[in-house]
Amino acid sequence: MSEQYTTTAYLRKGEGRTLKKGGLWVYDNEIDRVEGDFTPGDIISVRDFDGYFMGYGYINPASRIEIRLLSRKEEHKITESFLMQRVRDAWNYRKTVIDTSSCRVIFGEADYLPGIVVDKFEDVLVVESLTLGIDLLKMQILEAVQKVLGEDGIRIRGIYERSDAKVREQEGMERYKGFIGEPFDTKIRIVENGVIFNVDVEDGQKTGFFLDQKNNRAAIHRLCKDKKVLDCFTHTGSFALNAGLAGASEVLGVDASELGIEQARENARLNHLEGTVSFQVADVFDLLPELEQKGERYDVVILDPPAFTKSRNSIKNAVKGYREINLRGMKLVKDGGYLCTCSCSHFMDPELFARTIKEAANGAHKRLRQVEFRTQAPDHPFVWTGEENSYYLKFYIFQVVEEK
Repeated sequence: MSEQYTTTAYLRKGEGRTLKKGGLWVYDNEIDRVEGDFTPGDIISVRDFDGYFMGYGYINPASRIEIRLLSRKEEHKITESFLMQRVRDAWNYRKTVIDTSSCRVIFGEADYLPGIVVDKFEDVLVVESLTLGIDLLKMQILEAVQKVLGEDGIRIRGIYERSDAKVREQEGMERYKGFIGEPFDTKIRIVENGVIFNVDVEDGQKTGFFLDQKNNRAAIHRLCKDKKVLDCFTHTGSFALNAGLAGASEVLGVDASELGIEQARENARLNHLEGTVSFQVADVFDLLPELEQKGERYDVVILDPPAFTKSRNSIKNAVKGYREINLRGMKLVKDGGYLCTCSCSHFMDPELFARTIKEAANGAHKRLRQVEFRTQAPDHPFVWTGEENSYYLKFYIFQVVEEK
């Protein structure tokens, strides 16, 4: 990497407010001019309108977020040693806050490496590269991850790339997935909260498994002993199997994906829970009213839906969806039972999500007693900046009581 940055982007006067609050993004309409030549993906300097140094970042005019900062200090140029320190800081943090047998090692902006995610599943890494600039640094970052983990005696036997998110197209990039280095068996066995899972890093959703709910899944254990549990949007059975391991008397996991349910049943067999935990392929929105009509009631209902909105434009429809499933879910909870409900949409902000749940409770004529509010696991940290773009998961546990 070059030690010199001869190209500089200058902000318009009055712009860069988010940047000045600690954010890492520079939008195309904030830039007054770019002085010097560059190729998309190059690292350049960023200065305020008056020449004040703001940072080093990579540029891509094809993206509305034209520059993403990597460093805010003029003496911290983007060298191999700089990237190594970023990775080491990220790993040292995770060793402190979470079980690292399987965890997110790099979480983009939250680890000051915007545009890249690296998940560790035992001795396999899965990388997701979302931007052109970070794609050019990807191999150096992965080498740094392997070296830093190696210092703790962890040998990585394979790397798989899951850069198949649609957002890459906004960067003018193709979606891609495949091996980095030698091929290996992409079915990885992990243990989380004592539950064994087979993770499919090639064809599973996102990078293969939703690590962000690790601590939230552990939090339901104390609710489930000897209880009847319904797990909606179960995916590969993660909450359902945690409930089963915690001693639930009966668990039903529901998901619309036949592949997901097939994997969930396999995971149940792995944990010898097939007698307690069963799974059904169904649309949750259709099934919940049917269960209500049949008179089914549960001690614990878990709602872990996919993001109903990935943009501000569709937020109204998302609110309707969250309100509907929460209302239906509450009606299935026995008096004094528990509802675990969450949203993983960044655009469904905490205040709006709380208001939507409250509206659902009013519609269901239920009263909610909040047990706790949780967010994403600490290996998915969110940094308090001007945009809060790394904060997305909201998770509530409520006791549901009849109106008295």
